[in-house]
Amino acid sequence: MERPLNCLNNLAQNDWFIGYNSYQFNQIVQELYLKLIQLSAYGIPLKIILAEREPLRFLASFIAACAANCPVFLCNPDWGTQEWQQVFDLVKPDIIWGIGNREWGVGNREWGIGNRNCEEITIISPSSPSSPSSPHSPLIMIPTGGSSGQIKFVIHTWETLIASVQGFTEYFQLKQVNSFCVLPLYHVSGLMQFIRSFTTGGKLAILPFKAVEKGQTFNIKQSEFLISLVPTQLQRLLQNSELTEWLSQFNTVLLGGAPAWNELLEKARFHRIRLAPTYGMTETASQIATLKPDDFLGGKISSGQILPHAKVTIRNQQGEILNSNQIGNITIYAQSLALGYYPITKENQADFQVDDLGFLDTQGHLNIVGRNSDKIITGGENIYPAEIESAIQATQMVADICVIGIPDKHWGQALTAIYIPKQLDTSALKIQILLKDKLSKFKIPKYWIPQQNLPRNSQGKINRQHLQQIAREFLQNPIT
Repeated sequence: MERPLNCLNNLAQNDWFIGYNSYQFNQIVQELYLKLIQLSAYGIPLKIILAEREPLRFLASFIAACAANCPVFLCNPDWGTQEWQQVFDLVKPDIIWGIGNREWGVGNREWGIGNRNCEEITIISPSSPSSPSSPHSPLIMIPTGGSSGQIKFVIHTWETLIASVQGFTEYFQLKQVNSFCVLPLYHVSGLMQFIRSFTTGGKLAILPFKAVEKGQTFNIKQSEFLISLVPTQLQRLLQNSELTEWLSQFNTVLLGGAPAWNELLEKARFHRIRLAPTYGMTETASQIATLKPDDFLGGKISSGQILPHAKVTIRNQQGEILNSNQIGNITIYAQSLALGYYPITKENQADFQVDDLGFLDTQGHLNIVGRNSDKIITGGENIYPAEIESAIQATQMVADICVIGIPDKHWGQALTAIYIPKQLDTSALKIQILLKDKLSKFKIPKYWIPQQNLPRNSQGKINRQHLQQIAREFLQNPIT
């Protein structure tokens, strides 16, 4: 397995970083690596918070930290005060890299390499770092958060990330991976695009999604590149004919981060987008199942086959393995599996039972049907929102939809649809009429709450706690 500096040296003569100066990237990594080695002279690696906005500096400092065996915490520079307080209380960093330190006023800005190539680093307390002991190196902490918004850091290593790359390249039969990245680099979906290109000698192009939406692109041969999107991004691109044509030229369009609705998938298939719906998470260093583009264009609907570095079993509540097409709890075994959540490591973590429910069909394709935690029980019936949301999306009368359950003294929970209408005159009654032949009566939401937008994060995941609050406020003061 190639180490970070070896990969850097392999790329030294290549102009691989499209839109940026590849030579400058190499120089920054070397300078920062040497400085970190000097600062870690006592033999204890320093904990680094990385909150850099600029892609070249972010990635250069990430590789330098990995090469110096410094535990590095990837952070969103746009977090607010509350989120940063969570992070500081949890991490107690020795070094803060990037713009986040300006808001906190801590430590001494001791170095920035003349501020030519990078933002300053704030050194807080290099004499007393502490981090989980681990035989692996380096430790890479990637943020994740549930619907509550509480930030957690998933503990990965260079080894787990490389295992993900190896499974990916073997599955797609690629020697080099060229990536076009529009996703945040501090998120696993953005970071892994860089790791795949960096470790396989491929090319990397990075642009903010907003720039792509405005029509800004690089002069590249899309048929040689892979791009990763979340469903809301795909939806926006498909609303623009020129960007739809641009997207259709990519070798593969990986789609993940949140469930995609049937209408969106059908539209992508109509435009011959080489879509590859995926299933994975931060804990598995991105996808462990992917539907290949040719299967998608052929009409297959699933999350695809399991990648070579992973194994999935479907189990019932008693832990027994189920047969094909039987729905149960998903358990993942993967070489890319994280070591735990900071600061607690699980050195011998063999499997990971997730909250998702699904089944493996007779072809070995993984199919996701919903989440245990999202299950709604109304009148004794178990209901999974994904089915209802898909049916509502198929009416083509909503721009976005989320179905939740709210407490009800008669039914236990009442189905509630919170949605964005496509047209001003779109009423809940019109939607319900269209649903009568598609859903059982008990699956049609009792309450309908129109909104101008839904609380989704940059990956398209919904904040269900926020939706509960919206529902409570609406039902207390309904629109008349």
